[in-house]
Amino acid sequence: MQILYAVVTLGGVGAFFGLLLGLAARFFAVASDQRVEAVREALPGANCGACGYTGCNKFAEAVVEGEAPVNGCIPGGSITTEEIAAIMGQEVAAVKPMVAAVFCLGDRRRASELFIYHGVPDCAYAQQYHGGFKACADGCLGLGNCVRACPFEAISIGPNGLPKVDETKCGGCGLCVEACPRGIIRLIPKDEQGHLVSCNSHERGRKVSNACEVGCTGCKACLRVCPHEAITMEDNLAVIDLEKCDDCGLCVEKCRFNAIHPRCESEIEDGVGPEAASA
Repeated sequence: MQILYAVVTLGGVGAFFGLLLGLAARFFAVASDQRVEAVREALPGANCGACGYTGCNKFAEAVVEGEAPVNGCIPGGSITTEEIAAIMGQEVAAVKPMVAAVFCLGDRRRASELFIYHGVPDCAYAQQYHGGFKACADGCLGLGNCVRACPFEAISIGPNGLPKVDETKCGGCGLCVEACPRGIIRLIPKDEQGHLVSCNSHERGRKVSNACEVGCTGCKACLRVCPHEAITMEDNLAVIDLEKCDDCGLCVEKCRFNAIHPRCESEIEDGVGPEAASA
C-alpha cells in the first residue's frame, strides 16, 4: 500500500505541475509571425552567412522585423528577392546575379617565387611570413582560403595552383572575396560577357614583368586602343567595364603580356596561356 500511495502521490504532483505548465504556455505564449516561416521557405537554405546573419532562420526573422532588406539574400538572386518582397508586401529592384572571378594568372610556371614555403597552408599566415613567397606582392598564393570559405563547393585549386570557380555552382555570396587576404577574387555580373584584365598587381613596368610573365605593367596600351572607353586605370592597373565592353578584342591584341582575355577563358590551365586557349 505504501508503494501505491507513493505512485499516486507522484502522479498527482506530476499532473498538477503539467497543468501549471500548460496554463503558463497558454497565457504567456508569444504569437509567432507566419511571415517568418514563409520567408524561410523562400530562402535557398544555404546558411552561408553572406546576408550578415548566422543562418537563414535569423535572416528571415530580421526581414520580418524590418532589420534586414528583402534583397539581402545574395545567393537566392532575383527569384528569392521577388518572393520575399511579395510576402512582405514590398517592391524592390531585382538583384543582379553575381559570380566570383579570380584576377590572377600568375601560376607556378609564370610567376616567380622568392622561397619555398612549408608553413601553415593558409594564405593569411603565408602572407605574414616575409610578405608571402610570391615575388608579386599582389599575386595569388594558392593555399585555398577561398576554397574553405565557399559554402557551395564552387571553388577548387587547379593543377596550376590557382583557384578555379565553377559558375554553375557559385552563388555570388562573396565569402571567398572576404577570405582572400590579397583581394585576388572579386564579384562580377554573372550574365555579362566582355574581357577581363586578370591581374591584381599595383606595381608598374619592369617590377611587374620581373615577377610575373602575364602581369599588367600599367602601360595603358589597351586603354588607348579601346574604341568604347571601357578601360580605365585604377592604381596602375587596367580595369575593364563589362557593361561597356563589346568583345571587340582589340585590347587582347595590344596587350603584349597576355593579361587580357575573354571572360569565358578566365580559367587557364597550367602551361596554357590565354593566347593558346583562344586559338
